[in-house]
Amino acid sequence: MRLPAILSAVFVIFAVVSVACGDDGAEPTQTPSPTATVVVSPIASPEPATPPGGERIPLTTAEIVRLLRPSVVHVLIEGTTFSVFGQPIPTEGVGTGFIIDDEGYIVTNNHVVFIDGERPAQDITVTLSDGRQFEADLVGGDRPTDLAVLKVDAENLVPATLGDTAELQVGDDVVAIGHALDLAGGPTVTRGVVSAKERLIQEDPYMIPGAIQTDAPINPGNSGGPLVNMYGEVVGIPTQVIRGTAEGIGFAISIDTVKPIVAELIEKGQVERGYLGINLINITPTIAEEYDLPVDSGVGIGSVQDDSPADRAGLMAGDIIVGAAGEEIRNSGELLGVLTEHKAGETITIEYYRDGDLEEAEVILG
Repeated sequence: MRLPAILSAVFVIFAVVSVACGDDGAEPTQTPSPTATVVVSPIASPEPATPPGGERIPLTTAEIVRLLRPSVVHVLIEGTTFSVFGQPIPTEGVGTGFIIDDEGYIVTNNHVVFIDGERPAQDITVTLSDGRQFEADLVGGDRPTDLAVLKVDAENLVPATLGDTAELQVGDDVVAIGHALDLAGGPTVTRGVVSAKERLIQEDPYMIPGAIQTDAPINPGNSGGPLVNMYGEVVGIPTQVIRGTAEGIGFAISIDTVKPIVAELIEKGQVERGYLGINLINITPTIAEEYDLPVDSGVGIGSVQDDSPADRAGLMAGDIIVGAAGEEIRNSGELLGVLTEHKAGETITIEYYRDGDLEEAEVILG
């Protein structure tokens, strides 16, 4: 059976969802940020986790904090929202970021610096661990992966070391550092374990695959900060927490997902993806059972834009995409990943189900 076109009116993923720690863009605050002016004395960093020619040595939590604290920054955004009557309402929010190089580039979450996920904040103030404050430039943001890059003109910066998610094991200890609840006195440190890998973060209208699940407590304000392994390397960026559980279940964007997106944002200011021209529906087992679909995962096509690459290739509303460019497609995040790797003008093969039959189409991406 084909995916009913009526689903596009129900399940097309264009709704805004509550994210890690903030519902409408950055975490809103009711009063001016107390931590934005806190002066934190710099602390000498411990020796590197991997001595030259030596074996990797795990650090204590206190050593990790001393190593990472100079790299973690407080992000204060100010902007304007509008009431239902169109009246402007001043708004501000707080998040966290971390320095990645000596040139002043800072990584954070897209929802920290964009209001309602779409409009960049009018003013972004970054406070370093030594108390210095800078107006930050927004280099670029990418809503599908919830990542953004800022830049400050500052000297004597301490970049964080980026790790490798592939080396991370379920059960490994991890530490989250961030300005939780915007509490005065510097960032909050929490510790937990890697509860699972390869999770799917659902931040409608997108999904982010390959995420890290952790039980390290994550709270509003943690967004954009580092999740660090026991060698002091950043392995993820906390972006979402599920409330209502005993301790909360937190998710972090894998650093392996972060690296190429950040590199492209720095180079181009945006992430260029191949364009299909379709509205997406994430297929779940529940949807598959209700509508008697041939698969319980994949990306359903809610609608196809006229004269788009998908339209010219013969794709139709109701088709269910299960493969693209030789990769299995189980959700919109995986499809966006393929479209990030393949740019406009490239031809890729799309595998899809139509009326229960598996078919293929050659699509020239726009």
